[in-house]
Amino acid sequence: MNSRERILAHLEGRPVDTLPAMPITMMFAGDRAGIKYGDYATDYRRLVEAQCRVAEEFDFDYVSVISDPGCEAADCGAAVRFYPDQPPAIDEANALLADKTRLARLAAPDPLGGGRMHNRVRGVELLKQRVGGDKLVEGWIEGPAAEGADLRGINALMVDFYDDPAFVRDLFEFVVEMEGRFARAQVEAGADVIGIGDAAASLVGPGFYEEYVWPYEKRLVDQVHTLGAAVRLHICGDTRRILQGMGQLGCEIVDLDFLAPVAEGRAAMGPQQVLLGNIDPVRVLRNGTPDSVYAAIEECHRQAGPRYIVGAGCEVPRDTPPENVRALVRYAREHAA
Repeated sequence: MNSRERILAHLEGRPVDTLPAMPITMMFAGDRAGIKYGDYATDYRRLVEAQCRVAEEFDFDYVSVISDPGCEAADCGAAVRFYPDQPPAIDEANALLADKTRLARLAAPDPLGGGRMHNRVRGVELLKQRVGGDKLVEGWIEGPAAEGADLRGINALMVDFYDDPAFVRDLFEFVVEMEGRFARAQVEAGADVIGIGDAAASLVGPGFYEEYVWPYEKRLVDQVHTLGAAVRLHICGDTRRILQGMGQLGCEIVDLDFLAPVAEGRAAMGPQQVLLGNIDPVRVLRNGTPDSVYAAIEECHRQAGPRYIVGAGCEVPRDTPPENVRALVRYAREHAA
């Protein structure tokens, strides 16, 4: 059973030889490959080189094109700052939709139009060529709350939920249309699963999440399923108040950040939801020892039960000791579901 077969079988509830290992690596991957992160985030060939190298070195079961949340916003015309060895950053002080009326004139970019979205699609295509028969290939898009915050500004969007809910709905309509096209391009390029990152969703209360965010996440998840791909939901932060809703989206994989205990995720989402995570990326994975990392993942597995994938709560920090990452994967290889 190779890595791709292992993940797909696990998602379908079929027997597997070992637990899948799917930690998020971005800066860690770039550093292991000797690639400056500015190049990793903007040149798909460099990203693919780093992802293939780190997946082989540490025996990960997948590769991914996740790099930063600014791809879609940049192609929409948002101000994005680029750095030689740090992730690109959206200039929130000059948010694209600081003037809300601009939304009515904003056109969704073509994901194959030569911009940053196209760069990501090319990354999926090259990963599929390089390792797609052996490793699962993951594409990535932003969710409605995260992309809405990228375009509008996070603070302004939080106020909009109170002051202008009609604008929020219009904004999320735009985002879902754009991200659906982006997902399609990645699936057609060879992505087996689409990661949906919706970090800003953890900042809203359960009422706003249920009324404004969840319906648009659900539409996006359903669109990806229509394309024939699986969905991995990743919401950073404390998601305890919205766990039940996350579990009702129908995603094949739900990531849990370290602030949301695995036991609470399991109780809220039921026994069949595949959970991934959720050790603290800094205090446990980076600052711990191989033994403490192994023990922490063992506890996550105990709380999650058999429907579980090994990973950290969020991205593996770039300066994590490699022996700690190996301990993560060693646990996966020594345990079946």
